[in-house]
Amino acid sequence: MMNYPPVNIDWAYLAEKIERLLDLSDEFLSRKLADEVDVDPQMFRDHVAFRWTHEGLLEAVAYPDIPDSAELLGIDDILLRLRQNTRQFVAGFPANNVLLWGERGTGKSSAVKSLLREFAEQGLRLVELHKDDLYHLPIITRALRSQPFRFILFCDELSFDESETGFRELKALLQGGIEAPPPNVLIYATANRRHLMPERFAERDAEAEIHPEEAVSEKLSLSDRFGITLGFYPINQALYLDIVSHLAARRQLDISPADLEREALQWALLRGARSGRVARQFIDDLSGRLALEQSA
Repeated sequence: MMNYPPVNIDWAYLAEKIERLLDLSDEFLSRKLADEVDVDPQMFRDHVAFRWTHEGLLEAVAYPDIPDSAELLGIDDILLRLRQNTRQFVAGFPANNVLLWGERGTGKSSAVKSLLREFAEQGLRLVELHKDDLYHLPIITRALRSQPFRFILFCDELSFDESETGFRELKALLQGGIEAPPPNVLIYATANRRHLMPERFAERDAEAEIHPEEAVSEKLSLSDRFGITLGFYPINQALYLDIVSHLAARRQLDISPADLEREALQWALLRGARSGRVARQFIDDLSGRLALEQSA
């Protein structure tokens, strides 16, 4: 009877490789499906918001979330710049791709979605695109290029690791590919960090690479391709309370200013943050509690 030496298998490594192969097979299948996409022009007349699915289909959003820009306090200059760029775009004049970056909950996504309220009647359409589907960009732009509408491809919470797909396609569409970008398509993206890709201290170490500055430059090149970058910063307590007071007045909540301020500060303390999102969540909770008390 033969004695075989024991085999040491790194099961965690093997599982990781299998998972990666499955991801690649899903990606390949999605690419094949996307190659066959057929867009019905009528959908752009009937709807203003869409999402691109993982299966490579453009799906209309029947009930889009379109915030009122009047509820977005503390970012007036940002909204003005964003509207101006969008106004140029829908008028058929040159405009820029936009990166909105900064603190979470400060209104980046709401600022983009609110544009539909003002510009949908002028032909603006919003297409939500997940970062995992950015490799579909050539298919999407080919389908939209010939449509008589203006499209903003909306990429929310955009960020990349070096190994992720879609990075090259996005760079090519922004600027740098051999194919000219469609004149009726722009990208508006939101991100928590300015440069979209992680920058590690090792990359600044001379031992990491002969020319480490080139590795850093590669990471910065993506965000540099957005013609306009708009920064969203943490808000102070005074602005947080102004937002709370503004939202409470719009909803005509029956509560004294002193009680409103006290409860709003307690809510922010429990959440460990002050932002427009936290203010809205507080007002939603307060509205529900007051309505429940009145119905009792």
